[in-house]
Amino acid sequence: MKKDVSKILMIPLLSLMLLIVASNATAQEYKKVTPEKGEGIFMMLRRYNLEPNDYFDAFIELNKKNLGDDLLLKTGQNYLLPIQIEDAQGNPIESGVFPIFGPKYERVEFKDNDLQGAVFYIVPGHGGPDPGAMGRSGGHVLCEDEYAYDIGLRLARNLLEHNATVYIITRDPDDGIRDERYLKCDKDEYCWPDDAIPLNQTRRLKQRVDAINALAKKYGGQYQRTVELHVDSRYEEHNVDIFFYHHPNSKRGEALNNTLFSTIKEMYQRHQPGRGYKGSISGRRLYMLRHADPVSTYIELGNINHPRDQKRLLEVSNRQAIANWLTLGLLKDYANSKK
Repeated sequence: MKKDVSKILMIPLLSLMLLIVASNATAQEYKKVTPEKGEGIFMMLRRYNLEPNDYFDAFIELNKKNLGDDLLLKTGQNYLLPIQIEDAQGNPIESGVFPIFGPKYERVEFKDNDLQGAVFYIVPGHGGPDPGAMGRSGGHVLCEDEYAYDIGLRLARNLLEHNATVYIITRDPDDGIRDERYLKCDKDEYCWPDDAIPLNQTRRLKQRVDAINALAKKYGGQYQRTVELHVDSRYEEHNVDIFFYHHPNSKRGEALNNTLFSTIKEMYQRHQPGRGYKGSISGRRLYMLRHADPVSTYIELGNINHPRDQKRLLEVSNRQAIANWLTLGLLKDYANSKK
């Protein structure tokens, strides 16, 4: 895979903007190799001029079906080599640094080229003067915008690993990805690129749509998707699963949601057999769905007032799982768009 870092927008560090622009290079095929007798993963990676410390995890992920618990290589077995990432001058690149994710998560390793050419606009709901839905747990106040933002960052980081172009529309200058259960509520979010978020709902939504549509013009007929993330607020006794909205007249929006829905359902069946999944898909004429030019999905992640749904938000592993599963769905949707 080639990632042309000459096309990375030069961004003032203080603004913490996030943009990776994918090159127009054609995706490379994974190279199949066979180990020599007695050769281990580290030795084989070095033989193909891949630094083991940078490519070991990617190798495991690519070949997990052909590796046992001991991770020993089998003579005569074919294995896939990770694709070496290079800049415009042909120099290897293994990772990039994106301060918006915070010190712990700012270094992103580029894994593959599976989302090259795809453009995503991640829109965590509310923010600035509007915290959105609010709940309570363990004496703490839970704010919708903080949990939607954390999951949005995790999703954006995942997409970057696959060489996507990613814009985070609702942004916070200093939160980054957080691993705490209780995320501190604040009001310092702003809208891409650096605009204060108005309190008036219509003005706030128009601001985000205008930002997305202005960016979308740059990418012409490329695959583009807007992903808006929210947390619902209902009666405490009403728990909900993740559910999806699209514009009623958008066939591609409906197809996107069907793919996301089926992926979430599959993941629950795999990881929590017998739990069941009662999410839903429906068309609604919400402002963002009506006015954003890219194909859009509006996702409700749970009920901030229900203990079971709160666990989905409070447990950091659950927040990461949501981001991972949405990433899988978006990967499938992108692959489907090429058929």
